Amino acid sequence: MAAKSAQSSELAPAELREAGSTSSVPVRAQHSHELNTDTGRTSIADHVVAKIAGMAAREVRGVHHMGGGAGRAFDAVRERIPGSTSTSTAARGVAVEVGERQAAVDINLVVEYGVSIPDLAAVVRRNVISGVERMTGLEVTEVNVTVDDIHLPDEEESRSAAEPRVR
Repeated sequence: MAAKSAQSSELAPAELREAGSTSSVPVRAQHSHELNTDTGRTSIADHVVAKIAGMAAREVRGVHHMGGGAGRAFDAVRERIPGSTSTSTAARGVAVEVGERQAAVDINLVVEYGVSIPDLAAVVRRNVISGVERMTGLEVTEVNVTVDDIHLPDEEESRSAAEPRVR
């Protein structure tokens, strides 16, 4: 019995148990509800999966912003144009491919200075896999994390303390 509990504590991140759960069934098995049944089919749009993945990534301490610098700048310009549609902030920095039973996620983010990037990427992966699989029933095949920039603690202070160039 001790061997069984030792084995179950070494499950892959996608098979981690839910917090507080007393069940011995992995998360993936608990939430693998069929999207195609005899009574109908459930389709989940790409942008829904992207929003779930984006929110799950933002929950991780050490993630400063989502998306690359150019993407964030482009969205800021697009938001100022009347009638334009911009990417939802929840899905910013997230690209997904969604199939009938599986999803793959690409995440671009800016990290806080001092955070271990490999550890942060592992936690982001685990959180995204858990959130997407729990909410959609889709199997997440991969989560690719790209760190586009690092946020330095004095960047915001220097911007706000600078004298305006034009009066």
